Amino acid sequence: MNAETGGLVLNLECKLDALPDEVFRMLTESAELVKWWGPHGFIIPSAELNLTEGGSYRLRMTPPDGEPFHLSGEFLEIDPPWRLVYTFRWEEPAPGDRETVVDLSLGSTGEGTRLVLSQGPFLTEERLVLHRNGWTESFEKLQAVLDCRT
Repeated sequence: MNAETGGLVLNLECKLDALPDEVFRMLTESAELVKWWGPHGFIIPSAELNLTEGGSYRLRMTPPDGEPFHLSGEFLEIDPPWRLVYTFRWEEPAPGDRETVVDLSLGSTGEGTRLVLSQGPFLTEERLVLHRNGWTESFEKLQAVLDCRT
């Protein structure tokens, strides 16, 4: 529990074998985002991004055995290639969902990038775990896409 936000906050970190400029591009360009976003087995048929502070985004996600759904939000802070902050909301929310804020910070490790994610606050531990699993698998997919480029 994070007392400052009044809810549960997810914190993750991963190291990627690519420089911050390339990682930031993978996070912010529609054509790149659809290659890795979402848990294993999910497909992203469309990603619309207006990459300006106050601009919006909308992703269509299709699970392996289910109906498509959408997530959307607004960009709050864009500082290439070091930071990206945006709201995150399911357009067809499940019980226990509410809008959260995603904060992605990138740092150079010399030959790669340290990517730190914070997202919240969540209303329930169940929703936090769902997002932890989704981000973990998404970052695995991101590294696999980056590996194909070397």
